[in-house]
Amino acid sequence: MNGIPLVRAPGLTLPAELPRLPGLSGLPVFDGSGIDGGLYTDITRDAQHAPWLLNDTVSTWSAFGLGLFAVLMLAAWWQARRSDSPMMARALATPLVVAVVYGVDMMLKALVHEERPCRSIPGSFTLESCPAHGDWSFPSNHAVIAFAAATALWLVERRLGAVAVLAAVAMAASRVWIGVHYPHDVAGGALLGVALALPLTVFATRGTPWVERARKGRLRPLLLTPA
Repeated sequence: MNGIPLVRAPGLTLPAELPRLPGLSGLPVFDGSGIDGGLYTDITRDAQHAPWLLNDTVSTWSAFGLGLFAVLMLAAWWQARRSDSPMMARALATPLVVAVVYGVDMMLKALVHEERPCRSIPGSFTLESCPAHGDWSFPSNHAVIAFAAATALWLVERRLGAVAVLAAVAMAASRVWIGVHYPHDVAGGALLGVALALPLTVFATRGTPWVERARKGRLRPLLLTPA
């Protein structure tokens, strides 16, 4: 693939040698392997020797698990119909909060320019193809989205929030297990998601007057459970 030799196993890809490419727009590329590259290698080595069923499950969750957070957001809105207006304001704002946090995450990625571990560390084991050069590693998009959603959901409904927190931890761990992120990528993503989603969700409570007005109008069936 593009002249890069690959060591193949059934359903797995192991880059044997990967080139160091200059950063986009002439900016330098940050090599994060000196932070926790050893831990990353230990984790992916465990993944290499793990049962195929576990690896398939983790890979599937890593690829499609963010859909669960969308379902939890819908559940939060549905339950907020029985709650007061401030909770409904937070529930409605949750997708917007996640989108804003994701936007900040993408700007941070463009500033840091950290190469993926499967490109920086020769012989890295991955359960999926290593992302292309320019698809930067820090912070992890999946971790940012998952923890931002979990934080917002926690501030709307505790039980849904608890499920979301467990799912966010599983999502972050899966990104390291499949070999596309360092541990510090997902840890940084988690911190960023929580640090931004918390004040943004609280701020969304200022939309309470709008919700109260909307609950008296044509949107009432969507915002308030019929008595």
